Amino acid sequence: MARPRKPLLSTDRIVETARALVDAEGLAAVSTRRLAAELGVSGPSLYNHFRTKDEILEAVADSVSAQVDLSMFEDGREWRTALHDWAVSYRTALRDHPNIVPVLAHGPGRRPAALHLADAVYGAMVRAGWPAAQATSIGALMRYFVMGSALGSFAGGFVDDAGAYDPADYPHLQQAHLLAEQQEKIDERAFETGLTALLDGLAQQYAQVAQGV
Repeated sequence: MARPRKPLLSTDRIVETARALVDAEGLAAVSTRRLAAELGVSGPSLYNHFRTKDEILEAVADSVSAQVDLSMFEDGREWRTALHDWAVSYRTALRDHPNIVPVLAHGPGRRPAALHLADAVYGAMVRAGWPAAQATSIGALMRYFVMGSALGSFAGGFVDDAGAYDPADYPHLQQAHLLAEQQEKIDERAFETGLTALLDGLAQQYAQVAQGV
């Protein structure tokens, strides 16, 4: 019998299948047994590519980091514009794959795409004239902000029951039941408001750096 043109199993195929499971059902859905069943292979064959379930989840996390656009740090954009555009791309990747955020939150570790991401942000800030220590802080700050925005929805945290918020107890929440149906718009606006405020603050610090203060 002739060999199939494509191997039955590959690292990329395992990662894609695991990512789909995480997206659909969460981290708990991923097990070597479940993955093997989804892929139509025997469980032990997975160990030719990954030694543990944790390694698979690390690879899934890195595949999401690889979706973040880094071109803004290479095409001459001013540092503030580059940070803004990167943060938007970063949040988009996390918003599309929110269930993997807890793994990403552990830090880049040895994940190549995540390390390229950290390197790109830090390098761009240093080239723009930020001192090394502040460039490090900016990278950390942006990561905290973007990941925090992807961990949950403020608007989605309210129920759509008009009777849930008694005005005697919550006099300022009489429209709160309307938030859930406008979740995406409210969350996007909140993200942009926070990002603008954050970048405005950094711009003030940058002016001080430029003056040698």
